[in-house]
Amino acid sequence: MEPVNSDVSAGSPDRQDAGNGDVDASGAPTLGMILLAVEELWPESLAEDWDEVGLVAGHPSAGVSRILFAVDPTLEVIEEAIDWGAELLITHHPLLLKGVTSVAANTAKGKAVHRLIESGTGLLTVHTNGDSAVGGVSDVLADALGLQNVAPLTPAANGLPEEGIGRVGDLEEMITLGDFAARVFGILPSVAGGVRVAGDPDGLVRRVALCGGAGDSLFGEVRASNADVYVTADLRHHPASEARESAVNDRPYLIDVSHFASEWLWLPAAAQALGNVLADQGHDVEIRVSTTNSDPWDFILTPG
Repeated sequence: MEPVNSDVSAGSPDRQDAGNGDVDASGAPTLGMILLAVEELWPESLAEDWDEVGLVAGHPSAGVSRILFAVDPTLEVIEEAIDWGAELLITHHPLLLKGVTSVAANTAKGKAVHRLIESGTGLLTVHTNGDSAVGGVSDVLADALGLQNVAPLTPAANGLPEEGIGRVGDLEEMITLGDFAARVFGILPSVAGGVRVAGDPDGLVRRVALCGGAGDSLFGEVRASNADVYVTADLRHHPASEARESAVNDRPYLIDVSHFASEWLWLPAAAQALGNVLADQGHDVEIRVSTTNSDPWDFILTPG
């Protein structure tokens, strides 16, 4: 993935403390300034109540001239950010979603925290606020699939009418489920799990509901949307089985994709959006998307 802005000179940038100004001694914007730009794009008020978003590690006065976007804050991703010289790693998934009582380096999460702090690399999480916002995860997925007249499946409690979790919209023309599933497969990055489909491959679909990431808690909203097919990730056996049993005319059909793959699509768009905001503010920051595949599966066996 090419950086959004490649005009920044190579080498590790200056990381000295810059006080409370908008730029540090090297002329780079401070982490605090980056946080304001991120809040403009993906307000924390859009995050779900159970979520933990925002700054995890990093000093607001630190200068930032390189930013890496990734889905997961795994140790491999953190090392990629450090090796590239990024002062800030922005991930979709939180590192510390559940409460912890220790960040000792004898655990994976503890090692991650230590590595970030010791290297001077900040970590910022944009999770369900990135799902809900305009131009967020599900919006990017809907756009990639060619949906029109798009609306949220669940409108945001504290957002605009077009913000919320999941999306529903219409294809320009009716197509078969098999052809639509092939379209879904074609837009996603390659991962071991591929795409699973429930339904008649010759069945016709036009109205599409989707949710990037795990979405089997939204079946009520999907049925209410009158969608012909629902695209999401991490469909568990019982919710999927119950959805098939309660289907009307076999609809909604189900398409189950990789959690990582469904959310990765957002990264280039998010990097571009943040780059545009910072450029409009006169900041020259190099931004790129991680090349690390953090999908947890390595291979799959199928019949035949």
